[in-house]
Amino acid sequence: MAMSGGRDDGEPMMEMNTTPLIDVMLVLLIMFIITIPIQTHAVKVDLPQNQQNQPPPPVLPDKNVVAIDINGTVTWNGTPVDMVTLRQYLDVAAGMSPEPELHFQPDRQARYDVVDRTLAVIKRSRVTKLGFIGNEQYYRDF
Repeated sequence: MAMSGGRDDGEPMMEMNTTPLIDVMLVLLIMFIITIPIQTHAVKVDLPQNQQNQPPPPVLPDKNVVAIDINGTVTWNGTPVDMVTLRQYLDVAAGMSPEPELHFQPDRQARYDVVDRTLAVIKRSRVTKLGFIGNEQYYRDF
């Protein structure tokens, strides 16, 4: 930072020295930061409890069918399920040896976003044996 020492003609320096003001501001800023109370913000999360006597999911050893009806209801082997339960069933099926086939059968009039969300859950579960059932209902569309 450049500083001027006045002029050679003997006139006094008319510029204000701001260095002490900056020093005082920095000290006040540090004191303010130190004295701020620590904000404690807690978010309550209800985690699922591990239930030992829960029956195993109905995963068949040879093939399982995930279907979507016209109302957007996702079913696993004919039983309505939500996306979390579907993911649990898919994880159990993916861990079986040999892995059972998964047949995916959306209704022709099912909403695309429901089918897309269901396929995303299936993809994230890393199922390797997936087949699309009922594609013959679309042969006249193309």
